[in-house]
Amino acid sequence: MITQLAAGDVADVDRAVAAAREAFTGPWSTWSPYERQALLWRVHNLVEARFEEIAQLETLDMGSPITRARGLKSHVLQAIAYFATQTVNTAGRVLPNNLPGSVTTMTIKAPLGVVGGILAWNNPLVGQWFIIGGALATGCTAVLKPGETASLSVLYMVRLLQEAGLPDGVVNIVTGFGPTAGAALASHSGVDRIVFTGSVQSGRRVVEASTSNMKRVQVELGGKSPDIVFADADLDAALPGAAMAVFNNSGQICTAGTRLFVQRAIHDEFVERLAAFADGLRVGNGIDPDVQIGPVISDSQLERIMGYVEGGIQEGAELVAGGRKLDGELRNGYFVAPTVLAKVTPDMAVAREEIFGPVISVIPFDTEEEVLRLANATEYGLGGAVWTTNASTAMRMVHGIKAGSVWVNCYGLLDTAVGMACYKMSGYGIKGGPDYVDTFLYEKCVYFNLG
Repeated sequence: MITQLAAGDVADVDRAVAAAREAFTGPWSTWSPYERQALLWRVHNLVEARFEEIAQLETLDMGSPITRARGLKSHVLQAIAYFATQTVNTAGRVLPNNLPGSVTTMTIKAPLGVVGGILAWNNPLVGQWFIIGGALATGCTAVLKPGETASLSVLYMVRLLQEAGLPDGVVNIVTGFGPTAGAALASHSGVDRIVFTGSVQSGRRVVEASTSNMKRVQVELGGKSPDIVFADADLDAALPGAAMAVFNNSGQICTAGTRLFVQRAIHDEFVERLAAFADGLRVGNGIDPDVQIGPVISDSQLERIMGYVEGGIQEGAELVAGGRKLDGELRNGYFVAPTVLAKVTPDMAVAREEIFGPVISVIPFDTEEEVLRLANATEYGLGGAVWTTNASTAMRMVHGIKAGSVWVNCYGLLDTAVGMACYKMSGYGIKGGPDYVDTFLYEKCVYFNLG
């Protein structure tokens, strides 16, 4: 055990929202864009100086390999820098009108108020900045409920915000469980916008709870993303790319490319090489810099993953790599060997449902038309990818895949300045990108009679 955290409840959420509202209408409202920008740059410098501590904390808290946590440094710093630039980048417009007399019409943008954020446990180090950054850039305040199994990097970040000079009440943290603290935040009438990352089932409850005061909502939910490898792809690049599209962070990534479609002409060779790649990955304690795959988050998640693997085999899938717990080989952790299932058919549960673990389901295909039909035969629409050396094929896949983010000859890249979007049951709204900061603002239409 690393530490113990308070199990926040409705009263704690009430206090946090009240503090956020008081800060929003109080001193924080007088801060100029330049002052907020300067604050963000101070935070940026503190995060840069302390990132090794942050990375160690993230690894100890959720098991992600230390090399992966360290690798997030540039992403976090770029996110903070991006939001610093956005503090001075919001503006309304002067609009022409058809009114009689001398009337000037315009729109102006104003901060929404209190933003609630319910964070996922699988990547809190990055995920928190989509809320904190947007709030600080626009003059909003925030109340965050981090995942109960991974809260420490969020709590540490707030300490750095305070050290940088953030006023009390601007960013508030309530640790606790989803059904209590999370539900109270989603339904709170003092919250003007709610941002949620998590499961489809929990997302539905957040959307329903938001109707208490018609708050604005952004939800990023599950995924079952297609990753398509054509016979003409650079297999030396596609192989590790497709493998780590799932095995990265032990498969605990909502955009993971867990449905791997491989063109039949190269299918057998690719599966053989993929199995060898999976077997060659080093699994162990994430604090070891040589470890590539850490544990999954909990015993219940481990059992869920193994249930899917065993169910897939019973349905006819062929286990070609992994598929076992490593509790006998690696003690004191929830370890599962990177797993590859071949001979998977689209009707199997492992091909339809989000596993959230290091399990790849390989499905063969013959033609573009066939693979597009199979790729889009899912309720999810979070991500997708294509590996090919043919630019025309790539663009047809980009236009054909029904997903909020598509990668070509790569997987999982994310830049805050570009963003990622959701589609279908994977949610709605965009994280990052040129329009993201506007989601923390509302627009006023102004009619100015000059007489």
